[in-house]
Amino acid sequence: MSISDSTTFHDALEARDPAEREAALLAALPRQIAHAQRQAPAFAELLAGVDAAGVDSRAALARLPVTRKHELLERQQARRQLQEGRDVFGGFSAIGWAGCVRSSGAKRVFQSPGTIYEPEGHASDYWRVARAIHAAGFRSGELIHNSFSYHLTPAGSMMETGAHALGCTVFPGGVGNTEMQLQAVAELRPQGYIGTPSFLKILLDKAAEQGQRLSFAKALVSGEAFPPSLRDWLAERGVQGYQCYATADIGLIAYETAAREGLVLDEGVIVEIVRPGTGDPVPEGEVGELVVTTLNPDYPLVRFGTGDLSAVLPGRCPTGRSNQRIKGWMGRADQSAKVRGMFVHASQVGELRKRFPELGRARLVVEGEMANDRMSLLLELAGGPDAAPEGLAERVAAAARDITKLRAEVRFVAPGSLPNDGRVIEDARKYE
Repeated sequence: MSISDSTTFHDALEARDPAEREAALLAALPRQIAHAQRQAPAFAELLAGVDAAGVDSRAALARLPVTRKHELLERQQARRQLQEGRDVFGGFSAIGWAGCVRSSGAKRVFQSPGTIYEPEGHASDYWRVARAIHAAGFRSGELIHNSFSYHLTPAGSMMETGAHALGCTVFPGGVGNTEMQLQAVAELRPQGYIGTPSFLKILLDKAAEQGQRLSFAKALVSGEAFPPSLRDWLAERGVQGYQCYATADIGLIAYETAAREGLVLDEGVIVEIVRPGTGDPVPEGEVGELVVTTLNPDYPLVRFGTGDLSAVLPGRCPTGRSNQRIKGWMGRADQSAKVRGMFVHASQVGELRKRFPELGRARLVVEGEMANDRMSLLLELAGGPDAAPEGLAERVAAAARDITKLRAEVRFVAPGSLPNDGRVIEDARKYE
């Protein structure tokens, strides 16, 4: 699929003027905040005292708390134990069933590792994945071999409902049973594959061993890293593979296009990149944690921290899609290290930076050998190390000890000298 071929968009939203899109998202945001406060008990508590009408800008949104997955899990676990007011979703969902606080609205419920439960509502293409499937080259009337799991977790349903919304037929292959899946591919001859990239490689390798050529010409992959080497390996075997970034909590967040330049954001989410361990947005291009606010009324997650690192790419997609792009998955943001028997978290480094706004990027490096840990706190400072005011290092060191209960050597460095990789805690100890 060429870049010019891909300019047939899934819908007109993809080519909107960016200012028009931003105005529409920010107009919907106060309504979604108010809805979450009314219908989702967890957000009634988390956003207590917040005037929803005033959350009409990205700056106002950035002042709201970030809810991270471990907090969602903790609230779910606590509410599951109750006799009265029992709620497996922890108060985050606006839909449910009899016995789960809200008496209706959920079409399915899924279980993800943790254990975390996610609802699925009745909306067509509930997870909004049709956009990514279309961008990968699939069209109405084609047959898709879906090898995502159909039990417990939502991945199979996410892709199937998106494919149906696009007008495609689906073979629900699910996971495993390689021989039976190869038989189905040989007999049904689907135009493409949806699933993890590793299982697609397994299918292609196994087919080659048997002298079989699969009918797949395209693929949408997710759930794992998709390095260029594997993308090229697939292309050599006649399969054009594209990736999308989606989660069980949010649905589609971003998707790849024929331009192969990052991932374009979905139209139904508001995405921020924040400094790991905080809710503070970083400058464009800097790596940080993806925080997503969804406009889904059934599961109205506001400032949900994905725990994944990425960065915004400048400019527009060459395919003509006008939404922002991100670099894709760049690692995990929920960093921590155990030092002298105590955990140090990225949020603590974030708290330190709040106390000293004159500091730039920060990186806590843990070095030494087992039982002989030492911490160095590297901090970017405008003007470099020689510009540090007298006593600043001592004040920062005292604050670090107050926050972490551990001693750290403070070292100032020049602006831009720390890697732009989103890492604020680096464990450089030797464990041999």
